[in-house]
Amino acid sequence: MIRSCIIVAGLFALAGCSPGGGKTPLVVYSPHGKEMLGEFERQFEAAYPGTDVQWLDMGSQDAYDRIRTERDNPQADIWWGAPMTAFSRAEKEGLLEQYVPTWDSIEPPDFKSAQGYWYGTFITPEVIMYNTEMLAEADAPKDWDELLEPRWRDKILIRYPLASGTMRIIFSALIQRENARTGDSTAGFRWLQKLDANTKTYVADPTQLYLRVARQEAPLTVWDLPDVQLQVEANKYPFGYVIPASGTPLVTDCIAIVKGTRQPELARAFYEFVTSKENMVKQAAGFYRIPTRRDIPASDLPQWISGLTLRPMEVDWNSIALHEKEWMKTWDEQVKGSGKQLLTTP
Repeated sequence: MIRSCIIVAGLFALAGCSPGGGKTPLVVYSPHGKEMLGEFERQFEAAYPGTDVQWLDMGSQDAYDRIRTERDNPQADIWWGAPMTAFSRAEKEGLLEQYVPTWDSIEPPDFKSAQGYWYGTFITPEVIMYNTEMLAEADAPKDWDELLEPRWRDKILIRYPLASGTMRIIFSALIQRENARTGDSTAGFRWLQKLDANTKTYVADPTQLYLRVARQEAPLTVWDLPDVQLQVEANKYPFGYVIPASGTPLVTDCIAIVKGTRQPELARAFYEFVTSKENMVKQAAGFYRIPTRRDIPASDLPQWISGLTLRPMEVDWNSIALHEKEWMKTWDEQVKGSGKQLLTTP
């Protein structure tokens, strides 16, 4: 297993020695958004001035699919951001390089690959988001099942889940919850069919989701807490959120080096850079991320994190990793667009 060993002087030399005297490219696939990716591109290039960080902002499922497609000719060096279920699948498929970071000893076992292929960076709660100009806080749904009420018909926008790790986890967790609650293996899909009946449309990407809710095309969606907070701060969007009362999936967001990276030393340097204690604190303060690192004092984190009350939904992550693909295929082929039939069926 590769142990972490970052030789700073050697990396400065490496970063300045690409063919033709140009900068050395480092390619990052990530769903973390242009604000956060742009900031850490600037910071890393300042620390390693011979480096050209090239990030592609895409859905986490899109990143996984692309890395899988490119396995014989890898184009990315770093995969920064997706639920651990996606990283677990990628590990089993041989898509990731082993790398044990310098902070391995303080990372809880549940937040990392046992073999050192990926590590958790953030805990991401999933929430119900609403437009505060369309709904008062008191009137917003307080739990998942309230989204199925007739009053929300055509008032929900949903990010198209097949391309989104966030939505795949939310849908998979709700399928699993309903199946376990009822003992019926189809109950989760019936729940999603009822949600489909209230869904106005499925949008292609997070940017469209934010814009369309902000433009009051519909007052509700489900999404992750950090990005809701970020859009309020960065774009002044009128968004509020509700943490579902019965519990919410707490997703472990991860990082890994892509198998076959062309810049292994530089990839390790970037990995260590963005997951350092100092930069995890910056990500918490500036981008509303909740670090998995257990060596960061609560006093160094924003007050909203220490004051956050979360009730975790009971989730079998191994089962989701095993069944998510088939569940999403079933949703796409049998559930999507079928909800309106419930309204006309006697």
